[in-house]
Amino acid sequence: MIDLQSVFNILVQTSYAATPLLLAAVGEIIGERAGIVNIGLEGIMLVSGFASIVFAYMFQSPFIGLVAGVLIGGFIGLLHALITAYLKGDHVISGIGINLFASGFVPYGIEAVWGVRGYFTIPASLKVPRIPGTDLSPIFLLSLILGIGSYWFLFKTPYGLILRACGEEPRAAESTGVKIELTQTLASTVTGLFTGLAGAFLAIDWLSSITKNLPAGRGFISLAIVNFANWNPILGIAGSYLFGFFWVLIGWLKLTPLKEVVPLPLMETIPYVATLAVTAGVIGRARPPRFAGRPYRRE
Repeated sequence: MIDLQSVFNILVQTSYAATPLLLAAVGEIIGERAGIVNIGLEGIMLVSGFASIVFAYMFQSPFIGLVAGVLIGGFIGLLHALITAYLKGDHVISGIGINLFASGFVPYGIEAVWGVRGYFTIPASLKVPRIPGTDLSPIFLLSLILGIGSYWFLFKTPYGLILRACGEEPRAAESTGVKIELTQTLASTVTGLFTGLAGAFLAIDWLSSITKNLPAGRGFISLAIVNFANWNPILGIAGSYLFGFFWVLIGWLKLTPLKEVVPLPLMETIPYVATLAVTAGVIGRARPPRFAGRPYRRE
């Protein structure tokens, strides 16, 4: 029988597991609502996590590391926008390039900076401090605020309407004086900032380390959450906590007799299998913005 303390622990662990998914998914929702698709979330998380640890270690300050990780994510989002919005490049190819760059740069960076291969852990003093009186991260609360605030911005403000118009009917939006490329660039930069915060959270808050596999597929799961949520930030929050629970479920199952029957590697596939199942379930039901992933060209 599970006692109240165990339930509370599961909720806390789920909140941690859901936070990077929530940040990346909501950021991507904002970008895709403006018409910019970025499948490079995995790479942004990885590079931002690496940057956050480098700067936190260099300046002995988790706050500086956090800011660095967020800014690096925003910079990558800006570059992606320049390629896709202004140069009319392929959104998917640009995202793949981000992931490939990260997969090569970060392992090299770990060895170049610390002289170790594949893994570096920071001391506890460089972790993001907890909320006083609790064991909760302030980034957990910030992620909820950003998620709810993004919904309010997209659906309750005129600026949100303008942004959504860029992803639905850019020609109509431009006829009213909206600068399509600028709006898309700002949205893509926000995607990078949110995802950069997710990577920094993983590195200097939750896991306190950097490895070449830091995101462990979370960027791709965030993309699935975007589809699951039908490009709605509130549903994105719900989807993030659902998939976050699947991550926590692995640890819980390891403590049960089931571990004697089911091999550990098979248990660790649960979040990914769940992603496939849920994504398959919403195929045909979710409707993306009409111009998401399509370079806007004037006639």
